[in-house]
Amino acid sequence: MEGGLALRALAWRARRPAVAATIAPAAWAVALALLSWPGEAGAQTAAATPGRAPAAKAATSAPAYKVTLLLPADDPRMTRSALERAAPGHPQGKVTDALRIALAEGQDELAQAGTRIELATLEVAGADAARQAAAAAEKGGAAALVTDLPAAWTLAVADAVKVPVLNAGAAADGLREAQCRRNLWHLAPSDRMKADAVAQFLAARRWNQVLLLAGPSEADRERAATAQAAIKRYGLKLVASKPFRLSADPRERDLGNPLLLTGPSAGTYDVVWVVDSDGEFAMNLPFRNALPRPVVGDAGLAALAWSPKFERYGAPQVTRRLTKAVGRPMSAHDLPAFLAGKALTAAAAAAPAGPAAAFAKALAEGELDSSKGVLMSFRPWDGQLRQPLLLSDGHGVAAVAPLEGVLHPKNNLDTLGADAPERLCKARS
Repeated sequence: MEGGLALRALAWRARRPAVAATIAPAAWAVALALLSWPGEAGAQTAAATPGRAPAAKAATSAPAYKVTLLLPADDPRMTRSALERAAPGHPQGKVTDALRIALAEGQDELAQAGTRIELATLEVAGADAARQAAAAAEKGGAAALVTDLPAAWTLAVADAVKVPVLNAGAAADGLREAQCRRNLWHLAPSDRMKADAVAQFLAARRWNQVLLLAGPSEADRERAATAQAAIKRYGLKLVASKPFRLSADPRERDLGNPLLLTGPSAGTYDVVWVVDSDGEFAMNLPFRNALPRPVVGDAGLAALAWSPKFERYGAPQVTRRLTKAVGRPMSAHDLPAFLAGKALTAAAAAAPAGPAAAFAKALAEGELDSSKGVLMSFRPWDGQLRQPLLLSDGHGVAAVAPLEGVLHPKNNLDTLGADAPERLCKARS
């Protein structure tokens, strides 16, 4: 049991076999296939890989499931400066790339089932535009929507349609709790899942004394509360919680000074947990704190859906597919869209002739290979995809959560995020 970890609450550890990753078509073939995709503004059909033209030709006459991907217009996350200074878990490119690769890799499976998937990508400028685009897509025959949008926009999309909405971007816990919707499924891990993963790691290392630094935004305040709950849940001690603020105002200069924030007034601590949705302060915190202590949270060691440094269960092959296709490795922000493509492919193959209810049922009840050692499935009580999280500093993977020794009566993955007895999603009760 790693680090002498004996977490208290639950009595039986779920034991599920590791699942070997399925080897997909060669990455160079996928890259060539993607070159034949039409522009993002219109409908896009996943191209077949070279050498498999007969199957692809047969598939073009098969019934198609239409899928629409919704992205923010003029996305500030995609500016050159934002991409260059991207913090752990922040976007390193549009999720369109990962979704296309997943759909392209599923062409043989879809062809054998006698169906196919057509993808259209739309950019929207706000919640109202997202709502209108979603309604128009459903009216045009879309069987599902995939979103990489802010939480409020994602909610507007889910309210506008009856078809499944696959959230590949928003981590806000509210979308899984009070604001949940029956047709909303979450491929992106929630903020609570990530906080639980970090807290498990600290408990395993017996780094029990935690100094929490939190930013000024509303998102930071919500995520700081989530971090505090995880600290309590795993028996850690919050020695102090301090706000930080990056400001040009000389009167607020001390609020952005790591040495002052982590100095004697903070007391004695084993680790600094920083909550910074923007990432600018957090990225400059490691090695600038007053005591020689590790940093976790939004810098230092972060809980991520994916890391290109993960080297088990076929993960390197997954990372290389995106690198070969578009020149960058698979990132934590890309993986949810990649998994959305896998989930859509599996659902279409399971219900190739429909009806829509059968497709939605197959999507909700399907299992996905994660290339992280386990099969993943959706939690029926909040629509969240169960998945392991990687604890990484960007240079390697220190651990995979749930950590060894964390116990659950049914499924260890349910130690990350809200468990069934804690359900706050009334729409699914």
